[in-house]
Amino acid sequence: MLFELTTRPNPDVFYHRDDPNDIRLGELISFDPTDYERAKVIILGCPQDEGVQRNQGRVGARYAPDAIRRAFYRLSPLGIHPEIIFDIGDTRVQTTLEETHAIHQQVVQQIIQDNKKLIVLGGGNDISYPDCAGLAQAVIGNVAAFNIDAHFDVRADTPCNSGTPYRQLLEGAYIQPENFYEMGYHPFANSPVYLQYLKQLGVNIHSLENLRSVGVKTKFEHILNELEHIQAIFWGIDMDAIHAAEAPGVSAPNSLGLTGHELCQIISLAGYDKRTHLIEFTEVNPTYDIDERTSKLVAIAIYHYLATLATIKS
Repeated sequence: MLFELTTRPNPDVFYHRDDPNDIRLGELISFDPTDYERAKVIILGCPQDEGVQRNQGRVGARYAPDAIRRAFYRLSPLGIHPEIIFDIGDTRVQTTLEETHAIHQQVVQQIIQDNKKLIVLGGGNDISYPDCAGLAQAVIGNVAAFNIDAHFDVRADTPCNSGTPYRQLLEGAYIQPENFYEMGYHPFANSPVYLQYLKQLGVNIHSLENLRSVGVKTKFEHILNELEHIQAIFWGIDMDAIHAAEAPGVSAPNSLGLTGHELCQIISLAGYDKRTHLIEFTEVNPTYDIDERTSKLVAIAIYHYLATLATIKS
């Protein structure tokens, strides 16, 4: 089923330096379907931005999965285990966003049920809904979800869009409010109506200023240590949470935000926690990027995650 619901990755994104003294990830990571079973980490793209368009954002995120792949597959394998990684390609985009979400959710659920960790490359941030819902359906126990984003993404819009995924997850009971964390938001970028909505539900809400007041890494460490009742963790990384100087190629650029270093610290913490099942990167927009800066930052963040996994004894 997985290979019927997805398309194979473009071979052109797998960089080959053809230097035996300087081998790159593009020469080592497989996309041959026969290698799926042995893999422990799966890369999956969802190349669509219909949800961004519905939310009146600037389109272009549909080009992100391959842009991120091109940057990632140029990196060195030093410090990671490329033999455990498999690129399954992209979810087959359908006529409507809702149909794409349904297909994507099936793929995510199956990959998690196959006992593999998943890295998802968006696409618009609307895929947080099928990603986290697919995870919640695949595991037994409580799921914690982190939305690392400048925005809450709990809009009450109909139809769904890139601003609605976490409201959909909360109303669908895929995540419980007390296990949901809004991390790094800006007061000037969010409606007070949605802040009140989150407070009434009992969601954990931390502005960027709050994170910085105690240290971003320290705050995440503290939260993870308190999640003793959690069996699985979802990490949603909307790249507009990152300062525009380091991530200019996004759907909604941010004049303030996390640094690339802080992002990699968070991703490393995710890697160290064995309950992490899915990390998702969304809203990269190559149309507006500068020197592939944003795609390269996501690639480096993925590298940090994989390097952390390589240090953990199974």
